[in-house]
Amino acid sequence: MTFSLQTAVRAGGALVLAAALGAAAGAAEATPGLTDADAAAAALPLDHHILVDQFGYRPGDPKVAVIRTPHAGFDAADVFAAGARYEVRRAGDGAVVASGKPAPWNRGEVEESSGDSGWWFDFSALKEPGRYVVVDVDRGVRSPVFAVYQHVYRKVLQAAMHTFYYQRSGVAKKPPYAAACWSDEAAYVGPGQDTEARDITDRDNRAKTRDMSGGWFDAGDTDKYVTFAAQPVHQLLTAIERHPAVFGDDTGIPESGNGVPDVVDEVKWEIDWLKKMQFDDGSVALKLGETVAVPASPPSSDTQPRFYVPACTSATIAAAGMFAHAAVVFGRFDALAPEAKDLSARAVRAWNNYQAAKKQTHCDTGAVRAGNADLNEEDQDSLAVEAAVYLFAASGDASYAKYLKSHHEDAHPYHDQGWSRYKADQGEALLYFTTLPQADAKLKKTILGDKTSDVKAGNQIYGFAPGDDLYRAFLHDPQYHWGSNNPRANYGNTNLDAVDFKTGPDPASYRTRALEMLHYFHGVNPFGMVYLSNAYALGATSSANEIYHTWFQPGTRWSDALKSECGPAPGFVPGGPNANAVQDGVPAKIAPPANQPRQKSYRDWNANWPDSSWAVTEPGIYYQSAYIRLLSALAE
Repeated sequence: MTFSLQTAVRAGGALVLAAALGAAAGAAEATPGLTDADAAAAALPLDHHILVDQFGYRPGDPKVAVIRTPHAGFDAADVFAAGARYEVRRAGDGAVVASGKPAPWNRGEVEESSGDSGWWFDFSALKEPGRYVVVDVDRGVRSPVFAVYQHVYRKVLQAAMHTFYYQRSGVAKKPPYAAACWSDEAAYVGPGQDTEARDITDRDNRAKTRDMSGGWFDAGDTDKYVTFAAQPVHQLLTAIERHPAVFGDDTGIPESGNGVPDVVDEVKWEIDWLKKMQFDDGSVALKLGETVAVPASPPSSDTQPRFYVPACTSATIAAAGMFAHAAVVFGRFDALAPEAKDLSARAVRAWNNYQAAKKQTHCDTGAVRAGNADLNEEDQDSLAVEAAVYLFAASGDASYAKYLKSHHEDAHPYHDQGWSRYKADQGEALLYFTTLPQADAKLKKTILGDKTSDVKAGNQIYGFAPGDDLYRAFLHDPQYHWGSNNPRANYGNTNLDAVDFKTGPDPASYRTRALEMLHYFHGVNPFGMVYLSNAYALGATSSANEIYHTWFQPGTRWSDALKSECGPAPGFVPGGPNANAVQDGVPAKIAPPANQPRQKSYRDWNANWPDSSWAVTEPGIYYQSAYIRLLSALAE
């Protein structure tokens, strides 16, 4: 668990990603997923029943194609019978490199959450780098093209990280940092907007006007929330701490080439905004946004006034943890040492203010739309544990260690199974505490023992069990809710934690579980679709063409990767299948997502009210961070 961030930065500053993603989807290859060199693959028809990770596999990892045939749901008539012989062929010359017979999954049973049955074809023995397809010899059809090489996910990781740049508020996005299709002027810097935001509870009091510009748009809306920032800020910092070698200084943002990994620069963009949200007494404003919903396509076109919700204890304690964690990571870079010192002081002020205040749980009246940013007392207590971990790491002050001894069980892992499947940053913080040399040995042992007990309980969260899911990425039925891609990624992350912290007896099984979650994102799912927006330039054959985002409004040049001029920017993770879509506002007549098996409760569409596609396809910076944390661990 030791590392050196400063020496692990891959320097260069070349704007690789901007060049790679410079073309809009309309200018992509005529046949997605194919290159001019894939002659043999191009000669065979693509069949969407044969599923692989469309980006590919690392040589040493398990590799299993899933062949599906539907029985229930919108595609029940789309049946497929797998042939007796399958081959893996090189995409260029068609040479056969592996062959075998596909094995029926669970003796041909229908998997309930998808409504499908199918077969598995294992080609894990293939380790030679190259580009390949899986071929059903009897049917004469193939899978999407995929690659095999060690760093197969690096370009995908760059694109997923680059979405945070597109979510930046208050700065113009121009080439070479933004491709021409997704360029925009600075948003929310006009009169009465973020540079001169007003207190929503005292709108006419100019003395309370504040510069709250910067930061990230939260999701498909352009509001900014302190409490909602906790997971993405902490998870991105955890990702660079755990896997520094995969994050470069050359991903095509304005800070590239400055000697600091771009992921740290991106977090700093958000942290700089959080600093503007903090008041002199250490308290922190809750959120910033508008009072009315208006189209913001592109964001710079929105001229509505913006307001902030004043200080609230939930925001204050959330910010304390983020400031302290950033101070720890920033302090490892000489250029950011003064910033780290300032953040440590800010974290202490926020902590002290929170500890002296009475908890507030009704700060957000909804006057500033859209999400309710309040937290109940229990959730604030859990954030205090996280803050204490990083304050102790940043300062070494024994008072924070004493607090943790008495309160560590307030953290969310002690109130849920799976440790870090929800509020993942808190479980990650507790495990981080066990790596600190100065931490209390008994408490370290207790935390690791509690994680071990969680792993031992299993509950179909840890480890890979072949019978759990046709698509090899089991998710419990209740987790198919609004934003299901968040726990999906975090199921993978909590399994990887079990590997990293040696809290279970079967690390190979935990790692396989995490890998299969990643493959699900990359196309091994009932839709045969990569759950990333407009990922064709990254090598996807089929990806999310539409996401709900105020920038990428229906009918605009950004609305659809296949039908509009530009499509949405690449690399956004949509919310995912939502079995509660109808309860969440989607009309029951829109099927899918309505009236489907859980894994099929998704629709690739972008529509405003009354269709309410945001309940299914809206991205969020927290879904993005969960996916990036998973991907970064598997991109080494």
